[in-house]
Amino acid sequence: MNKRRALVLGGAGFVGSHLCDRLVAKGAEVYAMDNLHTGRLENIEHLRKHPRFSFIEHDVCEPFHLPVDRIYNLACPASPPHYQADPVKTTLTSVLGTLNALRLGIKCRARVLQASTSEVYGDPEVHPQPETYRGAVNPIGPRACYDEGKRCAESLMADFARAHGADIRIARIFNTYGPRMDPGDGRIVSNFIMQALRGEDLTIYGDGSQTRSFCYVDDLIDGIVALMEHPSFTQPVNLGNPEEFSVRELADLVRGLVDTTSSIVFCPLPEDDPKVRKPVTNRALELLGFEPKVPLREGLERTIAYFMTLPDARPRVVSARSLIDARRAKNGSSPTRAASGSGARSYKRALI
Repeated sequence: MNKRRALVLGGAGFVGSHLCDRLVAKGAEVYAMDNLHTGRLENIEHLRKHPRFSFIEHDVCEPFHLPVDRIYNLACPASPPHYQADPVKTTLTSVLGTLNALRLGIKCRARVLQASTSEVYGDPEVHPQPETYRGAVNPIGPRACYDEGKRCAESLMADFARAHGADIRIARIFNTYGPRMDPGDGRIVSNFIMQALRGEDLTIYGDGSQTRSFCYVDDLIDGIVALMEHPSFTQPVNLGNPEEFSVRELADLVRGLVDTTSSIVFCPLPEDDPKVRKPVTNRALELLGFEPKVPLREGLERTIAYFMTLPDARPRVVSARSLIDARRAKNGSSPTRAASGSGARSYKRALI
């Protein structure tokens, strides 16, 4: 790893920034690329002056080129309010971003890891979900821009491997949480924590019996790094915590940890929201030795402690309309900018 040049697409995001930390710590030269639509500069601020780290503001839908030998594609909004704010852009980010990553991989003979998702399984009819399950996705529903975009990205990965000899890895990532989550991203963990910290009622969509499996971000990064460095396996691998909790159990746990007087209110379940979610992780255990170590209570304590340090405890508005308006207002900014490190300064000359 100490001689690697790694490109992390979506490197200013929640998971991407933790991946950058790990790769820098392992001795790699790291380029983080992000268009900052959902990524945040504060997630990587502590790395900006590191001699082996460079940040590049760029949209992965446009071609890019850097001399690297590892490409981690984490570039795509991952929470429903974010990816539904501009569903066409979400689909294009998954498809074109993966296509551009693969083209660079072929050109540089770099290995490409695609951060896919448990959402490729849709609202599953098989539980728990093994990698061999093909899913039950509504191709025209409000979640399809993300679900089908990620499924198409996996198809591109497999086709590039078959047709062009691309060196690929595919991680199907289940629910992940931890420090640097956007407190206003609309995900269940961040929603519950922020509502509890503010003394608001916790909002459960549905009756709370639907289940999720929550993986702490450090454990996920262990799996991503191990999968990238596996010498040969190219099929999808589930990465997540196989311990299953109901949404109601999560809400009660958060309320207890925050010691809040918040009550729970119930709202209608959104269309196509999965009723169950739990990974079969045998493949990851056998191939990678992957086994999550951080229990949910401990991970939530760390995450709550992080949220309590934020200067503004109020979550950002997360409706799709507000995100669309914010994105339109941002259109006047420059789409490509390099910052920090000699690699970033030379990026514009290398860009194709």
